[in-house]
Amino acid sequence: MARAEEDRPGADATSALGALLGYRAYARRWVFLLVLSLLNFSNATLWLSFAPVADTIAHHFLLSTKQINWLSLIYLVASIPSGVVAIWVLDSVGLRWATIVCAWLNFAGSVFRTLAFLFIEIQDPFPFLMGGQSLCALAQTLVIFSPAKLAALWFPEHQRATANMIGTMSNPLGILVANLLSPALVKKEEGIPMMLGIYIIPAGLACLLAITCLWESVPPSPPSAGAAHSTSEKFLDGLKLLLRNRAYIILAVCFGGGIGIFSSFSVLLEQVLCVKGYSNEFAGLCGALFIGFGVLGALVLSLYVDRTKHFIEAVKIGFCLTSMVCVAFALVSQLQGQTFALATLCSLLGFFGFSVAPIAMELAVECSFPVGEGAAAGLVIVLGQAEGVLVMVLLTGLTTRRAEPSISTCQDGQGPLDWMVSMLLMAGLCTLFSCFLVFFFHTQYRRRQAEANESHSIQEDTSPEAADPVPCLAATP
Repeated sequence: MARAEEDRPGADATSALGALLGYRAYARRWVFLLVLSLLNFSNATLWLSFAPVADTIAHHFLLSTKQINWLSLIYLVASIPSGVVAIWVLDSVGLRWATIVCAWLNFAGSVFRTLAFLFIEIQDPFPFLMGGQSLCALAQTLVIFSPAKLAALWFPEHQRATANMIGTMSNPLGILVANLLSPALVKKEEGIPMMLGIYIIPAGLACLLAITCLWESVPPSPPSAGAAHSTSEKFLDGLKLLLRNRAYIILAVCFGGGIGIFSSFSVLLEQVLCVKGYSNEFAGLCGALFIGFGVLGALVLSLYVDRTKHFIEAVKIGFCLTSMVCVAFALVSQLQGQTFALATLCSLLGFFGFSVAPIAMELAVECSFPVGEGAAAGLVIVLGQAEGVLVMVLLTGLTTRRAEPSISTCQDGQGPLDWMVSMLLMAGLCTLFSCFLVFFFHTQYRRRQAEANESHSIQEDTSPEAADPVPCLAATP
């Protein structure tokens, strides 16, 4: 049996009480986190592998920009019906089998996308591209729901936010790599097959590790009181409790709206910037800065919240700062020659926006306890994907074709789009969600409260007074 890993010195009191209660943190939890993070990373690279070179892909396959957008949008659409199934799988079948099934779907989708290039006689590769993306989209619903559940089941209280951050931020890290790697590989149309082949490598590695390295869904002994009572509610009963939880609904709608806005931003960034004369390489750089600073912000904020437990304050401040930067980007993106300003704004948008994601997921679990982590985190993501579909349809639907100016670098063979109204709508929605969250979201930390109550009860039971309930009688002279 694997040995338990000792907690950091700052948590000695918690460790001592945990040992008394039989709670243990196993070293192999980091292996599970590594596999899940690699799988999340791979799935994200497959999601946005086409977006940074959308115009080149469209020109090569004689497709419209809308068709290329659907290769990314299918992730959002497919996750809405499959998300409910994924919630049930995580809370009923178990984390290990959910991860293995997800790894196989992800790997199969990455391979299926390349089949069109293996058969020269195939004239229309779009069904193969869409089919592969659809399989990867089904995998996404399992992998993005998992970090919160893994953190709750395998990690002690003082490491949950950090573990959730690592698992969650591996997804935007994959988006970062896709933004840099796709433009680098597809400088010419001949590089498309190589790009598709390279993205198979991490998908295959994640599948191999999931099969060989994951042995169980839960550790032999729970790491905390919250883990000991994880998924205590049945699936349907848990969903009913979530739908009656006012604080959870507000958080799900507002944070889900943020997910939708950021998903649309990642997909459409290259198309917005090329109209104003910015190259694919610069758009990829902006996307990379967006993600890179987001991962940095998430690391800093997660470490802070793990120590202070200021979940609500961190989320509300992060939302407000994100909406301010989003407004600035909406205006500056419509100007020419603003490379430094755009790069700075993309960095700040990622730093403030992405840093909130793992904290908001932990807050969703806190305010919905004792509902299972898969349901609490999963429903937020499903709602976010649904809002993402609506946001992306609105943003693309409000664009208009115009006579192509000489500054445009778009290569889709059609006249460039005017994104002014769409960008202003994006900024307005971001501000609306932020204001609604700040003014109306209030909740108690239910999971922490339950853990504190149990710890207090155990301490009372093990105190000397509790051990000797018979009062001592004073000796008579």
